Amino acid sequence: MNEPDRRPDRPSINDRRFFELDVGTLHDLLQLRVDVFVVEQDCAYPELDGRDPEPDTRHVWLDGPDGRPVAMARVLVESDGTHRVGRVTTRADARGSGLAGVLLTHVHDTTPGRIVLDAQTHLVPWYTSLGYESTGDEFLEDGIAHVPMARRGR
Repeated sequence: MNEPDRRPDRPSINDRRFFELDVGTLHDLLQLRVDVFVVEQDCAYPELDGRDPEPDTRHVWLDGPDGRPVAMARVLVESDGTHRVGRVTTRADARGSGLAGVLLTHVHDTTPGRIVLDAQTHLVPWYTSLGYESTGDEFLEDGIAHVPMARRGR
C-alpha cells in the first residue's frame, strides 16, 4: 500500500498510515479537510477527532500540480472490522475532474470486506454509481443531511 499507483492513465495515489506521513504532508491534508469541511461548509466541529493516528487508519490522497494534496479520503477500521470511508474531499479548484472517483476506486481495490460511509445526501447518486447502497434513513450531521451507505470491498 505504500507505493504510489504510477499507471499513466491515472494520477499517482498516495496511501499511508499516520506514522508514515511527514509533517508537511500531514499539515496539508488537515488544511484541506479544514478548508472544506469547517470553513467552506461552515461546520464548527472537532475535525481532529483522534482517529487519524490509529494504527490501521489509512490516509489516501492525490497531489496536485503544485505538489500539495488536491483530493483525499480517510479509511478507518471499526471495532467489528468494517472499514469506514470519510473525509472524502477535493480542493475547490479541482472539483468535477473525477479525482474523488479515482481515490475511491483505489480504496475499493485495496480494502477487504464491508465498506461504510455517511454520504452527504446530494452525493447519494454518485456513491450509488460506485456500488454503495443506502442502509438507513437520512440524518443531520453538523447541519448537513447525510445518508448511511455500504458496499462490499474486494
